[in-house]
Amino acid sequence: MIKDGQVRELRRQLTLGRSLAASARMTGMTEKTARDYRDDGRVPSQRKRPRNYRTRVDPFAGIWADVRRKLESEPALKAKTLFEWLQQADPGQFPDSTRRTFERRVALWRSLHGPDKVVYFGQIHHPGRLAASDFTVCNDLGVTIARARFEHILFHCVLTYSNVESISLCFSESFEALSHGIQKAFWEFGGVPQRHRTDSLSAAVRNHTDRRVFTDRYAALLDHYRCEGECTNARCANENGDVESSNGHLKDRIDQALMLRGRREFASRDEYVAFVEEIICRANLHRLSRFSEEQAQLKPLPHERLDIHDVVSDIRVSKSSTIHVRTNTYSVPSRLIGQRVDLRIGAEDIVVTHRGHVVQTMPRLVGKQLRAINYRHIIDSLVRKPGAFANYQYREEMFPTSQFRIAYDMLRAAHSETLADKTYVQILELAARESEEAVVDALRHLIGAGETITVDRISVLVTSAGVLPAVTDVQIEIPALSDFDFLLTMFDKECPNHDQDYGFRDHEACGENQSSEAAADRSDESAGSAASRASAADDSGSLSGGCDAGDNGEPQPSGVSVRTDDAGVRNASAWSHQTPDETIKAAVWQNLGDIQIRSTAPERDS
Repeated sequence: MIKDGQVRELRRQLTLGRSLAASARMTGMTEKTARDYRDDGRVPSQRKRPRNYRTRVDPFAGIWADVRRKLESEPALKAKTLFEWLQQADPGQFPDSTRRTFERRVALWRSLHGPDKVVYFGQIHHPGRLAASDFTVCNDLGVTIARARFEHILFHCVLTYSNVESISLCFSESFEALSHGIQKAFWEFGGVPQRHRTDSLSAAVRNHTDRRVFTDRYAALLDHYRCEGECTNARCANENGDVESSNGHLKDRIDQALMLRGRREFASRDEYVAFVEEIICRANLHRLSRFSEEQAQLKPLPHERLDIHDVVSDIRVSKSSTIHVRTNTYSVPSRLIGQRVDLRIGAEDIVVTHRGHVVQTMPRLVGKQLRAINYRHIIDSLVRKPGAFANYQYREEMFPTSQFRIAYDMLRAAHSETLADKTYVQILELAARESEEAVVDALRHLIGAGETITVDRISVLVTSAGVLPAVTDVQIEIPALSDFDFLLTMFDKECPNHDQDYGFRDHEACGENQSSEAAADRSDESAGSAASRASAADDSGSLSGGCDAGDNGEPQPSGVSVRTDDAGVRNASAWSHQTPDETIKAAVWQNLGDIQIRSTAPERDS
């Protein structure tokens, strides 16, 4: 096949005055082909015509009209689905090898006659005009804090012109987390952009009404910073593509930094946050030139940040000493039953107040239909009514630690249900009155010792908590590889070549009833034979569990040389200095297998 370069070289040779035959030989063409390209001003690629004919019979010509009707009625049908439909309708007619041909034909029909596709419009970003934010879950990073898996979310805010980023740690996509992240980002940017865009999360957007786009709290936040709000359509992540794309890059940078660090364990949450903040700062250093342009266009910040806490007033405490906050249930002290309390809800905690006095501060639950019940709030009533414990709707929250749960199961196994419940409730009362840690130590001690669990016994242990043994802390030290060197001088469990003569007599089977007197007569001879075998360098043989046959065919015990210290432990350092008389007698019918005996000569000490 003639290439374009050959033709160009042919024409160059002709312009130099060489003949057509010589030029054809120099370019690897026949004279006839060279004459054809000389007279034609085109190169081979320009002379090539597109193929508009088939090289084989179309296997789908007869059924394509039916396929086209299916595609016209349901354009979303996949080519694979249609191909399987054809195979079921006419088995054996369309083998799997024709599937790719069918898919290409369906793709051609979609290109020519199919429905229009969604068009994505690239945007031009202007400095100081837009900031986009989103939440990204980072559980896949595998970060641990104090050896516990740390599941968390990062709020990610990006200026779309300079791509300068800001992050904040949170645990749910709540408005408090959204407000904290936005305000932190604006103050780090040193100004406020004209617009802020978020996805259609319920913390900011009213997704079930057309009257107002944003919630009252989010609208108040935007009004405080004099910033316009934008939101994307539901399930259209591409509309917030600037931050959506940055989410992947952010987690990839954190993951790479963790790999470079060599471990994913952190001592505290603050240490992890500082680690991520350092990554963000290094990334922002490369964007300073564009950020300086954008910062000049940002609007000034307000005098102070907006309080992000939500205040909920006049919540009545139920008869079960609980309150319901945003689908979750929390317990409060029973003395507040029937009273009304006020709540100050933050991103991570809830402060309960009653007539201006702080009653308690409790962690905020992440999720829906959850409950946080403190046994100290209800233990007084539960002690008076222990029968209610069996079917208490929040009974699972009455086990502060695993030791309490194990103790309750042991009580149920040893006593009746009524007595077990009464005893366990009294143990909970003891933990509330004295110390939960001391009760946990006492239960651990009783469970480990297998003692009977009683309230009196736990009370005694709580009183004398200082004498209880500490929790066993198992630490496995990494052994040094040099500790295994002594194995190199022991027996190698290698099978010898049975075709080679190693100087051992074949062992004959010994009967169960052997003469003890005949064995004693040949004990000296057996010891001498063992000594001669031990002194032979690198001799190997099969030491059977049976007995060596003597001159008259009587069996005798076989032995393996070994060296021991004063305590009766095998001494590896003295292995090469053992004497022939140090042997271990093998029991009758004990199979020692094929064992190669290393040399005991002094030159093998190394």
